[in-house]
Amino acid sequence: MHRKTNLSKVFTELLEMDNLDYGIIGNCRSAALISKTASLDWCCLPEFDSSSVFAKLLDEEIGGSFEIFAEENYKITQRYKKHTALLITKFSDGENAFEVRDFMPRYYKEDGGYHAPPEIIRYIRHISGKPKFRVRYNPKLEYAIGKTETYVKHNFIASLTHGEKFDTVFLYTSFNKNAVIEGREIEVTKDGYFLLGYNEKIFQPSTRKMYLEQERTKVYWLNWSAATPNYKKYNPAISRSAITLKLLSYDKTGAVLAAATTSIPETIGEVRNWDYRFCWIRDASMVVKVMSQLGHKNVARKYLQFIVDLIPDKDEKLQIMYGINKEKKLSEDTLDHLSGYKGSKPVRVGNAAYEQRQNDIYGILMDVIHEQLIKFSTDIENAEEIWSLTKGIVWIVEKHWKEPDKGIWEFREEDRHFTFSKVLCWVAVDRAVKIARILRKTRKIEKWAPLENEIKNDIHQNAWNPSVKAFVQSYGSKHLDASILLMESYGFIEAKDPKFIGTVKAIEKNLSNDGLLYRYKNKDDFGLPSSSFTICTFWFINSLFKIGEEEKAEKLFNKVLGYSNHLGLFSEDIDFKSKRLLGNFPQAYSHLALIECAVNFSNKASEDKMLETIN
Repeated sequence: MHRKTNLSKVFTELLEMDNLDYGIIGNCRSAALISKTASLDWCCLPEFDSSSVFAKLLDEEIGGSFEIFAEENYKITQRYKKHTALLITKFSDGENAFEVRDFMPRYYKEDGGYHAPPEIIRYIRHISGKPKFRVRYNPKLEYAIGKTETYVKHNFIASLTHGEKFDTVFLYTSFNKNAVIEGREIEVTKDGYFLLGYNEKIFQPSTRKMYLEQERTKVYWLNWSAATPNYKKYNPAISRSAITLKLLSYDKTGAVLAAATTSIPETIGEVRNWDYRFCWIRDASMVVKVMSQLGHKNVARKYLQFIVDLIPDKDEKLQIMYGINKEKKLSEDTLDHLSGYKGSKPVRVGNAAYEQRQNDIYGILMDVIHEQLIKFSTDIENAEEIWSLTKGIVWIVEKHWKEPDKGIWEFREEDRHFTFSKVLCWVAVDRAVKIARILRKTRKIEKWAPLENEIKNDIHQNAWNPSVKAFVQSYGSKHLDASILLMESYGFIEAKDPKFIGTVKAIEKNLSNDGLLYRYKNKDDFGLPSSSFTICTFWFINSLFKIGEEEKAEKLFNKVLGYSNHLGLFSEDIDFKSKRLLGNFPQAYSHLALIECAVNFSNKASEDKMLETIN
């Protein structure tokens, strides 16, 4: 009995050390996650927020997957094709080898627009010998709520469910369909393919056509990546993060998702499990700002139109988040039949946070609008609408900035006067003044400048705690909060200001755990967080860099980069003890902040090199 208990404990510990070792593929319509052993464990079709076709990620028993197996003596390696979203998993035993090349088609059509169907192509490339593999094809439609039945037809394999909703998917393949369904051994002597589609094909696919889809998609991503500047340092990490952010953008409306998944917990076994397949104004605006700084202005243009389309009335308040197709009601439900990621329940669909008030979103949105006007002022097509939006936001801020809210971390208890929210209210008015100056609306500058000063003075008076020697989480509080680090990035305070330096030092002393940051340490609705919010660590690194501790900052940055998965991808959180990735994946927040840090270090390296040359 004692021996069994120890074995169970060992197994549990090994299970808990599993990382989010997944690659993401997508086409700006939907996305899928594929494990390092080529198992397709998460996919929603036809769009990001549709119900799942495969959800092994959230229930290993009934979630459903599309797996490719080889004998144990095959070594498996995985990588992305450089500067693309094509994921390559190689199986080799030395003599026999093949690759699984996973992608979702995306490329320009000759008649305009993009070809981006709700399809996944798994191109099997023969490399050498006569390798063999088996398939476990087990779709479970509609989050596996009902029974999914699979049939072999003449031209394809059809899977359908007759639960509360009727749904179907179609699998086309160059391999023997019965062997695929029955999991029999398949020998690879030439290239082949699997095509999983949400719709039945009009024209029969072929290996040649799938190869062409692969090449067109590869060229699309190479062209897209070519617009990202090359940096002296950390260029691979910047490039991979930029592609990941692009994969989280929804081309149809311009929305940007927080992540591609739902209900991957912040801590294993706890209930901090949320659906992130929505467009948060805050997250999306931060992403768009970074992407525009990298030169990808189409992402910014489409997102601004997304925002303009959401506000038909000039005095209508912004929600903190919307559905990717501009839905305003995002009711939250639980899927109790699913066991959850590593047994962490509940699994949630929808997000009740859409009803919260978070006053910081106005400043974050105004900041990105101002950024676009500076960078692309000559080709902003909706300048008049943006000016109306600017005036409307200032009106809302003026009426409501003195009121408490839920804050950036979406506390579900009572509202507070969060410092970050106040700072971003100041940002909203500050950027509005700058926009008015660009558009030569001088009368508005005279009207808005006093409000800007009033908010700034209020923050200095109420958010600074002399006993803590730092700006604190909320007015009258002694608690620290990592979000306060952004007050310098948004121009509220200079990096060399003693108050900001003191805040950085206080946050390092109280919120840092072996270089990883807590968001805050005061208990929230669910107790004390036990994992680090990845973006907060990058904010801290950036702040260290800004106050002059550049060597220390870069050393910590290199350390944190080592916590990514095998493909350089990050989720929302990092466990303090095991350093495993937790939270929804891949996380836009994490990758945008990674880019900001990496670009700062690279630019500094370029400046230092230039000074050396001059001297």
